[in-house]
Amino acid sequence: QVQLVESGGGLVQAGGSLRVSCVASGRTFSPYTMAWFRQAPGKEREFVAGISRTGARTYYTDSVKGRFTISRDNAKNAVYLQMSSLKPEDTAVYYCAARSLEAVLTNPRLYEYWGQGTQVTVSS
Repeated sequence: QVQLVESGGGLVQAGGSLRVSCVASGRTFSPYTMAWFRQAPGKEREFVAGISRTGARTYYTDSVKGRFTISRDNAKNAVYLQMSSLKPEDTAVYYCAARSLEAVLTNPRLYEYWGQGTQVTVSS
């Protein structure tokens, strides 16, 4: 079992930056592929970014490419999402997710563990 706890959300103006963090506990962190998803009110949960076990490969949804950066620190059991040039449409609850298989996938149903989410609100 892996427990995931997100932090770092908040309110930021459009064009600003924010970093959200996710810390894992319960099992060794490094074997898990990690991802960030987000869910806005009335919308489905969507893939934002993913990172391979070693951090060598990263993936992003088109709408955040060039603005968001995912990274991980396996020594700290943590994964991060650095967000810059934020837009009001980035407003959502951001969730950290983990899966024990290697491939980074965009389907949330293929992730076994989830955090409770952290709210990110971007004002215009």
